[in-house]
Amino acid sequence: MEKGLITLNTDVVQSFMKFAQHPFKFSAYLCWKLPSAWLSGVRLQSLQADRCITSVPYSWLSQNPFQSTYFACLAMAAEMSTGLPAIMYVRSAPKRVSMLVTDMKATFVKKATGLTLFTCAELPALKAAIERALNEHEAVTITVNSEGHDKQGTLIASFAITWSFKGKS
Repeated sequence: MEKGLITLNTDVVQSFMKFAQHPFKFSAYLCWKLPSAWLSGVRLQSLQADRCITSVPYSWLSQNPFQSTYFACLAMAAEMSTGLPAIMYVRSAPKRVSMLVTDMKATFVKKATGLTLFTCAELPALKAAIERALNEHEAVTITVNSEGHDKQGTLIASFAITWSFKGKS
């Protein structure tokens, strides 16, 4: 590591992972901070150093008139699979970092008629972008992908979500 570079606090990252995987604490956090996601059944399945997996069920609260999961509910689960790790890394930064979704592209392949699991496997790139934002003092954008599959592994939808991060003085 170069002298003077700002890095993220790994203890805070580990603490956040533990918090996020606590069923009651994280559910309460979702209910408070993202009530529409919580109501529609968006949940965290797994948060690890290299990937984040979220889910959304096909249910009465997430349905559309075509007997499948409403696209906005799929988008919430996809965004959470990229946003939750971003929040984890931003919270572990020694200085404030602002974060914002600046773009989203989606491809819908198949109707979602059951549980859809979204996986973002680009957490190391997210972490590097946030560290770059801390060190360069200008906005850094990164596009990360999240793919949604059903329980059989069939691709339901894929999302490309662009985040912007900027370190604050």
